[in-house]
Formats: sequence, C-alpha cells, structure tokens
Amino acid sequence: LATEFPSEDILLITASPVIKKVINFRQVSRALEEFDVEEQASSVLERRYPNITVIQSGVKCLKSDEHKVVTEDGKEYTYEKLCLCAGAKPKLITEGNRFVLGIRDTDSATEFQKHLAKARRIIIVGNGGIALELVYEIEGCEVIWAIKDKAIGNTFFDAGAAEFLIPKLRAEKPEPPIACKRTKYTTAETEKEEEAGKGPGKTGSALGPDWHEGLRLKGAKELSHKVHLESLCEIKKIYLPEEFQRSRKVPLAFPKAQPDEGNAEPDRELTNGKVYGCDFIVSATGVVPNVQPFLEGNNFALGQDGGLKVDKEMRTSLPDIYAAGDICTTSWEPSPVWQQMRLWTQARQMGWYAAKCMGADALGEPAEMDFSFELFAHVTKFFNYKVVLLGKYNGQGLGSDHELMLRCTKGLEYVKVVMQNGRMMGAVLIGETDLEETFENLILNQMDLSRYGEDLLDPNIDIEDYFD
Repeated sequence: LATEFPSEDILLITASPVIKKVINFRQVSRALEEFDVEEQASSVLERRYPNITVIQSGVKCLKSDEHKVVTEDGKEYTYEKLCLCAGAKPKLITEGNRFVLGIRDTDSATEFQKHLAKARRIIIVGNGGIALELVYEIEGCEVIWAIKDKAIGNTFFDAGAAEFLIPKLRAEKPEPPIACKRTKYTTAETEKEEEAGKGPGKTGSALGPDWHEGLRLKGAKELSHKVHLESLCEIKKIYLPEEFQRSRKVPLAFPKAQPDEGNAEPDRELTNGKVYGCDFIVSATGVVPNVQPFLEGNNFALGQDGGLKVDKEMRTSLPDIYAAGDICTTSWEPSPVWQQMRLWTQARQMGWYAAKCMGADALGEPAEMDFSFELFAHVTKFFNYKVVLLGKYNGQGLGSDHELMLRCTKGLEYVKVVMQNGRMMGAVLIGETDLEETFENLILNQMDLSRYGEDLLDPNIDIEDYFD
C-alpha cells in the first residue's frame, strides 16, 4: 500500500514493539515459497516508507459505524479503509494456571526457554506444528507427549507418514549447524517493551517458521533426546503438589527409564488413567482467531471457527473493513485443490492480496483472484526432513471415492499421492524427493493419469523428464 499510494497516510497499529519482516524469499516453484522472518524495530519501516506511521498500542475497540479505531491509550484514529490482521491466540487447555504455558510470540517463546532450562520433565499436549517441532528439538529433559489422536501430526500427515517419522523421534539427533540462518527471537529491553508485555492476555505477533532456531531448548538433565508418546488421551486433571498428596495417587516413572527422581511439580492425570509428575506443561493445542477487540458493537459475520468471514476480495461483512491471515475465515467457493490453513505462508499471501484488493477498490478497479489461492502448497521441516504438502494432501473433502498411492524408503523418503478419477488431487512429500514441481503441475493441469497406474511412483522412472 505504501508503494502504490505514496501520498496517502498509512497507519500500522500494533501492540508489539517490533515488526516482522519477510527476508530471504525464494520461489521454490510456481506455488511453493520459502522465506525467513526477521524482527525489526518499527522505525526501520517508517524510515523506508515516509507515509507509514507505526502506532504502538493495543486496540481497545472498533467503531465501524464511525470509521474509527480506539487504542488502549485512549486515542482515536479515523480510517477510510481498514484491514484487520490481528492473527490468532493460543487455545490453552486451561487459563490462568502458572504451570501451563502456551507458545505463540517472542515473549512466550523466551519464557518457555527459561522454564525449560530448570526442568527435568515436561508434558507437551497437542499434535500440530509447534508440538512436532518441540518434541524433536528439546534436549536435556524428559518429554511426555500427549495427543488425542492415534498417530502423530494428524494435521499434516496420515498414519503411514507418522509411522515413517517415528524412528527419527527416537534416534540421536544430528549436530545442529554452527550458524543460525535466522535472527534470534529476542527483543531490546526498552521501557516501552516492558510496558507492552504487562497485563493479562497480551499477545505479540506470531513466531515465524523455524522459530526455535537460535533458541537453546535444553533442560536441566544430562541426556540428549528422550520422548514418550501417549496417544488417544488428553489432560484430565492438573494437581498442585499439596492436592496430589491428598489424592494418594502414585506418579509413574518415565517409561523404560529409571524410577522417578522424586515428585516434580505439579502432577497431571491423563484421560487414560495414567498420572505423571512434571515441572510444567506446554499447551500446543492450536489457536483461535483473535477477534475479541473488534466484535463489541460491530455486526461481523463469523465463520464456524470464529474467524471474521471474508469474501474473495478479503472484505468482511462490514463496509471498508478487510481482514487477512489467522483472524479471517475464507467464505468464497475455493478451488478444488485449495483449503485455508493458519500458516505463515497463507498469512503472507493473504496480506499481500488484501492490500491489492484495497488498492483496486480505492481506484474503482476490479481485483483479480491471486494465483496462490489456486493450489494449497506448503513447504516446511519436521524431524529434520523436508516436508511438502500439496492440494488435498490428506484427501480433505474428497469423500470415499479417492485412492492413495505410496512409495516409501525407510529413513530416506515418503511419497503419497491422492488420486480421484485418475487425476492427482494432492500429495505429501517427505525427504529430498525433487517431485514437488512435477506433482504441482499434475495437480494444477488435472491430466488423466489412469494409464500410468503404479508406474507414476516407480523410482526407476524419471517422472520429471516424463512429464516435462
């Protein structure tokens, strides 16, 4: 917006003392992109774009009928067009318990690191991206991993891919690289920042991809990597030490380990009846759209997940108000091979597209749907494997008339494609398969692949050249 409308005043209202900037952007393929996220002082943005003013304050309320935003310091700002990008907040298993930590922003990640340094055993609850990263990265601490599903990582994988990854979880980790490719997630200790961190429910901007790089995730024990998985369960009750003594329950030792070294505090009882003592619990059970500051007095249409509904031009149900990223829920008819997921890649794409739509509306021009909404495409890393997810990678919404084709080389690669009526609808690629661009094209052009059958995944056939 600042580039397209250099004479217009643009306000960025943020509760965080720093802003996140995308760096090292790389277009892996037509739909896949990789990038790093760096924290910068807001003054860097203001120096680069003189028409941008950064207001460091949380939002108290929105007066949509008056086109005004009221900040927590009592000031009012009038807008012609507004885009809400307030993200999401952690969905904690319980609120207000000092032994339960969520990880969402820079401050909460640093707080977790401090607690971990003194911990002998922790429990991680959740089965999404942050939980997967934590159980692999943590060293020097026993980890009990509690998931409500049968297999790990069900947000991203099926049971077959989970089985492929499990050995990596139990194996010794490779030595980390000496240099960290990303700016460390620490912020300058200014008075402003200390004030911003005070008060309940304050959340800064979301951590970037590979957020744990540069953080020392090591506990108080002299051991490398020790994880025990408890599946098909949730936390039933959290006991403080005095409560636990009265309950007369007995905490379990770490499975296949030496007896427990005394009663760490507090204790957790799982729904499968097991009780474990631990130092603290990490609630990594997903996020909810951060809509609360904007709802009172405003009749927004909300999605089933609580996000602000947006149309194909990122407009909410209220005039001149747009939304992008984790706070919004797409309500247009999507491409057959795209779905919304609350990921950094989609947040960046939505932010860029929302700005494009706001600009087009201001000029009275139509906005063309961006190509990034044609195909779901995400590249990340789990358990030190490159992971590429394409299209309906888990058969989402395809019904029962789809089939899977698999190729697996233990410890090296896992390839799964989702086929329907002879056409590729999605794929999961784990490891250095070099198939992402070819499969991306096959999903997009919807070529009938029936005649190739199992040969499609034959490792002896160079499929890239075949479909070039």
